[in-house]
Amino acid sequence: METNFSDRGEAALNQKKIHTYDFKKALRFSQDQIRTLSRIHENFARLLTSYFSTQLRTYVQINAEKVEQVSYTDFLQQVERKSILGVFEARPLSGSMVMKFSPEVAYVMFDRLLGGQGNVLQKTSDLTEIEISVIDRIFSNSLNCFEEAWSSVIALSPELKEIEVNPQFLTMAAPNETVIVVSLHTKIGEVEGEIQICLPHLVLEQVLPKLSARHWLANQKKAVEDHEVEALEKRLQTTKMDVAAVLGEATVDIKDFLDLKKGDILRLDDAIDAPIKLYIDQKQKFLAQPGISKGRLAVQITGLCTEGEVCDEG
Repeated sequence: METNFSDRGEAALNQKKIHTYDFKKALRFSQDQIRTLSRIHENFARLLTSYFSTQLRTYVQINAEKVEQVSYTDFLQQVERKSILGVFEARPLSGSMVMKFSPEVAYVMFDRLLGGQGNVLQKTSDLTEIEISVIDRIFSNSLNCFEEAWSSVIALSPELKEIEVNPQFLTMAAPNETVIVVSLHTKIGEVEGEIQICLPHLVLEQVLPKLSARHWLANQKKAVEDHEVEALEKRLQTTKMDVAAVLGEATVDIKDFLDLKKGDILRLDDAIDAPIKLYIDQKQKFLAQPGISKGRLAVQITGLCTEGEVCDEG
C-alpha cells in the first residue's frame, strides 16, 4: 500500500508545472500596481513627447515600452556606458529616484540644443559646464512632466539633486532592493534610444495603496471641453418637457365619483382669484394666472417655486 501511495504522489507531482523562485528577487509589487504604474508613465511619455518636440524642434516620439520590477543591482548592470543619470527627489515621498538618458538620446539632445542637426557625437571627454547646464535644464523640465503625470495619484514636488555619469556612484538603494524600472523607447529624428526611470520600493511604499486600479480610476478627472459644453446646451434647448397648469384640486368619495354625470359641478379647493400651479414634468415650478393669448387659453407666470421652499408670487 505504501508503495502505491508513493507512486501516485510522484505521478501527481510530475503533472504539475514547477516554477523556479529566486528568493533574492522578491516581487514586492502586485500586477495591479504594475498596471497602474504603466498607465501613469504612458501619460508621462505623452507629456515628454510634447515637451521635447517643442524644445528640439524636430520629430520626437516617446512610448512607454515596459514597466518591470528588478533588483537595484540588475538596474545598475544594464545602464550603458556614457549614459547620463539625473538623481531626484519628489516630496512628500522620501528617498531618491533616477532618470536615465541613454547616450544616443543625451548626445542628440546636446547637438540639437547647441545648434546642430541632431547627430550623435562620439564624445570621450567629460561633460563641459555648458553641457551640464543644458542637461540640468532638460532634467528639470522633464520632472515637471513627471509631476503632472503623477498628479492623478499624489501631488509631488520633484527636485533634481545631482547629475551623474557613473552608475557605480549611485547608492540610493541596497543592492537587493526591489525597484521599478520604467523603460521609454525614444526616437528623436532618425536616432533611437531609451529613457529609463528607476523607482525604489522604499520610495513608493507610502503611496502603494493608491496604486490600485480602482483608486486610480476613481480619481481621474476628465477636463470638459468647450465644444462639449456647447453640444450639451444645444441638446438641452431642444429637450421636450410636459407642462401642466392645475386650476385647483378637489377630493371626492368613490361613490360620488361613480355617480358623476354631465352637468354636475365640482367645487375646487382653491379660490377663484388664487394663482394656479404650473408643473414641469410633474414637479411644481411656477405660480401663474389664467388668461387668453391670440385666441387660445394661456397662463402667465407670476411666481417661482424652489424645491423645498414656499412659492413666491412675483
